[in-house]
Amino acid sequence: MLLITAATEMEMQPVRQLLTDYRGWQPLITGVGLLETAVVLGNCLAGGPGAAVLKVINFGVAGAYQESGLNMLDIALAEVEIVADMGVCLGDDIQPLNGIEVNNYMEMDKVFLQSAAEALRRAAIIFHQGPFATVNSVSGTAGRGAALRRRWRLICENMEGAATARVCKDFGIPCLELRAVSNMVEDRDTSRWRLNDAARRGAEALRAILAHGGDL
Repeated sequence: MLLITAATEMEMQPVRQLLTDYRGWQPLITGVGLLETAVVLGNCLAGGPGAAVLKVINFGVAGAYQESGLNMLDIALAEVEIVADMGVCLGDDIQPLNGIEVNNYMEMDKVFLQSAAEALRRAAIIFHQGPFATVNSVSGTAGRGAALRRRWRLICENMEGAATARVCKDFGIPCLELRAVSNMVEDRDTSRWRLNDAARRGAEALRAILAHGGDL
């Protein structure tokens, strides 16, 4: 079975609508953020219906960094997830914790990623690949976004991806992350955000992956 996770029902709703003809999947709303995602997903995979999960797709919206090459409503696949704001906050910049080793770098399953990318190409859907940031607090200034992007060469940020990848790694389950850009990371102006449009656009790309992805 394929488990599709999303932080909110707003993100999952268009997936439910567009995958009515696909029977081999189960939705999971994890809640927002690293902690809720790790607990909810871990509990799901540890027993009950989650015990039958063979693959996980983490789905949702994202904020794209300036100069990343991403624009509003673009589709992005994660190559790696980085917990980008773990450390010491100094203004807009985040510095690493001196002398303390932390695991903030989560690689995505390369075979799953390649299969999804090929499926999107077959469906003639333009997409981007690159490093994603998982953050504990959404970047509310262009300065913080620029600092995070430069440090890790990131393309977009979210609040759940690294937790999903980490839990899946522990359970030995391949994980893919697909997100659609709902906003640019700039000085915060939510009037410019397109959350519902991005969720719908991402769900269309997800449907294309399942339709063109062979044994996905």
